[in-house]
Amino acid sequence: MHELESAGFGVFLVNARHTKNLPGRKTDVLECQWLMRLHTYGLLRDSFHPPAEIDRLRRLWRQRDDDVKQAARCIQQMQKALVLMNVQLHNAISDLRGKTGQGIIQAILRGERDAQQLAVKYRDPRIHASVEEIARSLEGRWDEQGLHELQRAVDAFTFYQERLVECDQRTLRYLQALPTKAPVQPAASPQSDGPVPQTPPEKRRKKRSGKLAPSVDFSDEHQRIFGVDLTRIPGIDVVSAQTVLSELGPDLQAWATEKHFTSWLGLAPRPRISGGRVLGHDREPVRNRVAEVLRLAATTLLKSQSYLGARYRYLRMTRRAGIATKAMARQLACLIFRTIRYGQQWVDRGAAEFEEKRRQRELASLQRKAAQLGFRIQPAA
Repeated sequence: MHELESAGFGVFLVNARHTKNLPGRKTDVLECQWLMRLHTYGLLRDSFHPPAEIDRLRRLWRQRDDDVKQAARCIQQMQKALVLMNVQLHNAISDLRGKTGQGIIQAILRGERDAQQLAVKYRDPRIHASVEEIARSLEGRWDEQGLHELQRAVDAFTFYQERLVECDQRTLRYLQALPTKAPVQPAASPQSDGPVPQTPPEKRRKKRSGKLAPSVDFSDEHQRIFGVDLTRIPGIDVVSAQTVLSELGPDLQAWATEKHFTSWLGLAPRPRISGGRVLGHDREPVRNRVAEVLRLAATTLLKSQSYLGARYRYLRMTRRAGIATKAMARQLACLIFRTIRYGQQWVDRGAAEFEEKRRQRELASLQRKAAQLGFRIQPAA
């Protein structure tokens, strides 16, 4: 595709699903002839495909995602090897990738077998399990085949960790080659009531992405390329911002409005309406990596004390968990669109303001229903 574009051809990337319901096709017509005829009539829509510099960044970031999944599989193999030797370390330590888990496993492979000494020597103070609990979980039988399987899993995990570091270094070089975007002056978007005030300058703690965090900090490069800081939005970390950049590019000019953007992501509702009534909702079979990241980001807001966190908890109370997660992911997508396209910085107003607004809405609803029945609500003394 990029070779054709560099040669001066206008390339259309067409979704085959958009040609299914068009009338007039014969069974003996070749697919290429049918597509040419539809394109002549202007009935084909060009799908989004990024430029060459974003495409190579996308391929590299997807490769890193595969390496992360393979590293997680190696952790599962470590756990399986320990369980087959009746070592229940995973009952005391939830994540074997941490300092305590890796320290104990490396010591076991070096030949240490004393459970009490392993627990005392390698237990990190942040671990909730006590020394006695860790020592009891390390009581098992040590056989040669189990240790061999454990060693292979550790070697594979180390190999993928090295590949992740190499991938992060190459990603940083690709980011440094992208042009700098001038900061966008905040303005009112077509879907907003007015310009969003700028966040006052303050010292904010950088968001962590847990074990999936890159070994290199991409925050400065993201802010230079986007012209704004996406991590100001609650739930959006460096990994989420990098996924948006590698999948969609530094600007979202391919979508006219945020409604087009969320529909392309597969996060917009698709109601079945007949006679003015909503009979149900269809689920469009869309698998989008950005949408998956936004759904994951939405679930991290469950215990957040931000405005979005309070809204997500309210959606979880009033709707099913899947519907609430999708609705929250759509709102995050709208905020990302406004931030990149219009330069609007997110200003967190806190969970208390959302709860106060929700209380006012419920009170207005009760007063309206009481007035329809001929009553009037009076506040309690």
